[in-house]
Amino acid sequence: QVHLRESGGGSVQAGGSLTLSCVPSGLTVKSGLLGWFRQAPGKEREGVAAYESHGDLTYAYSVKGRFTISKDISKNALYLQMNDLKPEDTAMYYCAAGDWVGHGSPLSRIWYYYWGQGTQVTVSS
Repeated sequence: QVHLRESGGGSVQAGGSLTLSCVPSGLTVKSGLLGWFRQAPGKEREGVAAYESHGDLTYAYSVKGRFTISKDISKNALYLQMNDLKPEDTAMYYCAAGDWVGHGSPLSRIWYYYWGQGTQVTVSS
């Protein structure tokens, strides 16, 4: 059975930084599609960053240059480094895992079938 556990959320002021962590059980970060999503109240869940099995990284336009997705195979962990946070980044952030067939966007939810419970990020102005 696969479980994804996120941590690292919190409350920060605009311009601050946070690093989210995701530690899966029953699944290795060595392969497959890994991603971070977020969902703000009243909005749809959106893809933020994806780490493809071949090593390519994809970011949503709104976070490009500010967020960095990475993984540590030795720790079997996925990370999301978030810098220069803005109030509009406030959301519940989810770690997800799946497989991408190579067409369409790796940030689309359709490729992901394992999801974590989420960790809340709140950015105040």
